[in-house]
Amino acid sequence: MIRINLLPHREEKRKIRRQQFWATVMIMLVIAVVIDFLAHMVNQGYIDSQEQRNRIFTGEIAKLDNEIAEIRELRTKINDLLARKKVIEDLQGDRSVPVHLFNELWAKVPAGVYLASIKQTGNVVALGGYAQSNAKVSFLMRALDESPFLENAKLIKTEAVAATDLKSGRGAASGRAVIAFTLEISIERPADDLAEVADAAPVGGK
Repeated sequence: MIRINLLPHREEKRKIRRQQFWATVMIMLVIAVVIDFLAHMVNQGYIDSQEQRNRIFTGEIAKLDNEIAEIRELRTKINDLLARKKVIEDLQGDRSVPVHLFNELWAKVPAGVYLASIKQTGNVVALGGYAQSNAKVSFLMRALDESPFLENAKLIKTEAVAATDLKSGRGAASGRAVIAFTLEISIERPADDLAEVADAAPVGGK
């Protein structure tokens, strides 16, 4: 019987298989490294692109912030100009108020009523004076309420005083009692009336 020794042949096959195994492992490692490198490069590209967009957005946001600041400054200036314009318009409108007020008082103060003081605070005018009777005071208040320029006549105080207390004794007999009164009236300031400046007239009793 012939005997053949297969050990060297088997050992050679095992050696070849071992070499193939390690070659495969090395190839897989190389492929893994290449894939990781490519993935890193792709991710880095995405990151760089996003950072570039972020820088662009940051620059645009800074521009918008500057524009918003300029708009706010312009709005502040516009509001200041509008406030000044309103003040000027109010002053222009108020210029005719004393003229209208004196004209209305001249036309509405009845005979037997004498004004001693006129004080304006805003749209409220305080009138102080003397009347021959309470009926004269009531007549004055109704006449003032009928004026398109005045409204809401309100009696503050009345009291009887001697006519000798008056600095002007026009129409008052010596020792005769008269009514000292204080009332308030509001200025309505209709637009049509304030647009025209009336001629000034002196204040006095009728």
